[in-house]
Amino acid sequence: MDHRCAHLYTPPVFRHAGLITGFITTLSLACASCAEDGPSVPGKKNAMTTTSAPRHTNRLIHATSPYLLQHAHNPVDWYEWGSDALAKAKNEDKPIFLSIGYSACHWCHVMERESFENDEIAAVLNKHFVAIKVDREERPDLDDIYMAATQAMTRSGGWPMSVWLTPDQKPFYAGTYFPPDDRYGRPGFKRVLEFLAETWANDRQKALTQAANLTEAVGALTSVDAGDSIPPPDTVEKAARMLAGAFDAEKGGISGGGTNKFPPSMAMDLLLRAFHESVQDGKPTENAKMLELVELTLTRMAHGGIYDQLGGGIARYSTDVEWLVPHFEKMLYDQALVCDIYLKAYQLTKKPLYARVAREILDYVIADLQSPEGGYYSTRDADSEGHEGKFYVWTRAEVMQHLGEKSGAIFCDYYDVTDVGNWEGVNILRIQRPLDVVAKQHNMAASELEQSLAASRKTLFDAREKRVKPHLDDKILASWNGLMIASMAKAARILGDDRYRESASRAADYILTTMTRDGRLLRTCRQGKAHTPGFLDDHAFMIEALLNLYETTFDTKWMDHAERLNAHVLKHFRDDKDGGFFFSADDAEKTLVRAKDAGDGATPSGNSIQLMNLLRLSVLLDRKDLADEARRLMHAFSKQINESPFRAERMLSALDFHHRGPREVAFVANKADAAALDGLIDAAWRNYTPNIVVARLLVDDPGAAALQKRIPLLAEKTAPGGKPAAYVCRNFACRAPVTDGAKLLEELNKN
Repeated sequence: MDHRCAHLYTPPVFRHAGLITGFITTLSLACASCAEDGPSVPGKKNAMTTTSAPRHTNRLIHATSPYLLQHAHNPVDWYEWGSDALAKAKNEDKPIFLSIGYSACHWCHVMERESFENDEIAAVLNKHFVAIKVDREERPDLDDIYMAATQAMTRSGGWPMSVWLTPDQKPFYAGTYFPPDDRYGRPGFKRVLEFLAETWANDRQKALTQAANLTEAVGALTSVDAGDSIPPPDTVEKAARMLAGAFDAEKGGISGGGTNKFPPSMAMDLLLRAFHESVQDGKPTENAKMLELVELTLTRMAHGGIYDQLGGGIARYSTDVEWLVPHFEKMLYDQALVCDIYLKAYQLTKKPLYARVAREILDYVIADLQSPEGGYYSTRDADSEGHEGKFYVWTRAEVMQHLGEKSGAIFCDYYDVTDVGNWEGVNILRIQRPLDVVAKQHNMAASELEQSLAASRKTLFDAREKRVKPHLDDKILASWNGLMIASMAKAARILGDDRYRESASRAADYILTTMTRDGRLLRTCRQGKAHTPGFLDDHAFMIEALLNLYETTFDTKWMDHAERLNAHVLKHFRDDKDGGFFFSADDAEKTLVRAKDAGDGATPSGNSIQLMNLLRLSVLLDRKDLADEARRLMHAFSKQINESPFRAERMLSALDFHHRGPREVAFVANKADAAALDGLIDAAWRNYTPNIVVARLLVDDPGAAALQKRIPLLAEKTAPGGKPAAYVCRNFACRAPVTDGAKLLEELNKN
């Protein structure tokens, strides 16, 4: 059995085990281990490659989500989540079957083929239930709520998620993947449906009791017990040391006792901060191990199969501890978060490998995931032609055919391509030996080998482009775009490439025009059709992106948009009683609970990013009210931070900003010297300064006086002797201006 989890979901501390008794004693729980955990299905058909005329068409044909559209020709009488489906359940007194997944979910496709395309199973489902299909990426609010129910019942969770609800949306049974009939120690989906239909008809009180218990558990798992103080300064270093202790000191990353390894981007960010702070505090060796673990992980990832050695881009995770066999899907948010940590490692170490990987990830995103209109698509799937990873793997014979004997032999030696293969008879490209070792083996200079490999990579990439590509989920999500814009904007300065600034600006313009209604963001858009009011993460991630764009371009329109969106967050998402922000707005559709959380998972939480936004804006604009709001948020989540630092890496980074305070840098010049000033700005961006806020003033610009009033950091700043200069400040106390990059770096790196 091949147990691959595309999105391993680790539940928080289970606090309500006594509530969930499991009224269905004749059925074992479905998939109680992890997302997409299920048996290997050899030769599976890719549901997206079907060419025969459909026998059925249901309501999902009108959906925008590619995941929902994949189910539009099932015999199941699917509904999208909405008033029609919910009213039908109440009017007909039927329970709801809620199926949640996403387009790149391998076992979602398997369950569709096995069960949702099965006429007999569909007939049972249609007769006894109201079937609702949800794309978790479009409705993360529903996904979070019913994932909590699944966790409460199974003590784990994942996708496909299968939840049965009462007509008033309360869950009474849950699982993940179900085979069509009893197998692999799991109950068959048809048998589960029949049993639950019988229970609802003839023993409903058991279902209602279970629903009440599960709903109580969901409320507990989606709420926060506020703390009584802001976590102290040493919280960050203590958490970083705990995280460092969980890393694989031999192969990098965090395996958590299993075989899957996800890129631990946010954890590595915290380790870099802790290392940097120990150096600044005069203790350069105290946390040296943290930098070593980050570098080990980044290097192993860059050389492993999890990284696309030909086309750039990072896969979702590795199914083995060696980073060899990925789950081949490429998610936009992973490109953003992984690129960001490579950029930070490059700033700190100046190692070319990290800059190259960051650049290749960004180039991949622009080439494959950026729409003609500017927004970034969500996902490139793992499967093509019915097989996971087929697009990416090679036989040695294929390599030799395309490259010839000499170049092919060199390429195979460097990228671990053999006749027997390194995975199921084929080869996933990876780097096992240093460049100079392979160069010596082939009697070549290292530079000559690099040229040969570069030419071979291009040849094989061009050949690979002629293959059938994995499915593209071309919906555009505001939150994930925010993450990508934030990284893309920073990269423009760090790597000195205007293409990234242009890409980020185009994406931001798209989100702010096509995906905005009444000044607030919409969650999702596909083929120009935007819908679903944005959630906290949509707004928070875009605010961060806009602040990064301002600090990269110094175009105040980006700051204007950031302020406007921040005002909406304060008005519509704020928890007036306990601090922090709810995931859904106060005027959003009413769901089972209104969740509030700061748990950083595959992406950061909206509260974590919003905390940093508040801190940055409070410094940049000298707004005490925003600083106070940030303190309320830290109070609200202090207990969660202390209890679960492994789920709060990004919030801990913001806590570090709060305690240590930022470096505030004002760049000043005359308009004629703006290009020369860019040299100083680029020097600052190439330095690793984790807590930095920057602004620029062109002193003879017509809007200079208004800008100085708006951004107090710029007040009374001049260009000394008419030269471009930088003022490094802390708490608005500024040191003498500097006019060259080397001196600026000295000032930035002073404690």
